[in-house]
Amino acid sequence: MTNPDWLKRAAERSTSEAGMLGHVFNEYREMEKLSEDSLVQRLGCTPEVLQWLSLCMTPEGPAFEEQTRAIAARFEVDVQKLVPVLRRVQVLRTLKKPAKGKAGGPIQLAARDREDEDDARFEDEFEP
Repeated sequence: MTNPDWLKRAAERSTSEAGMLGHVFNEYREMEKLSEDSLVQRLGCTPEVLQWLSLCMTPEGPAFEEQTRAIAARFEVDVQKLVPVLRRVQVLRTLKKPAKGKAGGPIQLAARDREDEDDARFEDEFEP
C-alpha cells in the first residue's frame, strides 16, 4: 500500500497541534536532541509509520494503557518502545506546570553537595 501524498504534510502539521502524537514526538526529539531518523530507530518503525503515528491523539488519563496498546497494535509498533517516549514527555510536562495553590513557575528540584548532620543521624536510625 502506498502512502497518500498528504501524509507527510499532515504529520508535520501535527507537531504544532497539542493533543497529537506528532506534538509529543516533536517535544521528545527536542528534549533528547534526536533527529527524526533516530526517533524512528528508537521506536523500531519506518518513517511512514512514524507519520501515521503522529496523526493519533495522545493517550492520556485512566485509559492510557488501553489507548497506547491499541495504537501500538494498529501500527505494529512495540508498546514497550512507545511507552517510555510518551511517559518521558508526560513527566517533563508535569514538572513544568506550576504547583497548585502556589505562585511561581514550574517545580524546581535542588541538589545538595554535602551531607548535613541531620541526614547522618537519620541514616543511623535505619541501619540494619
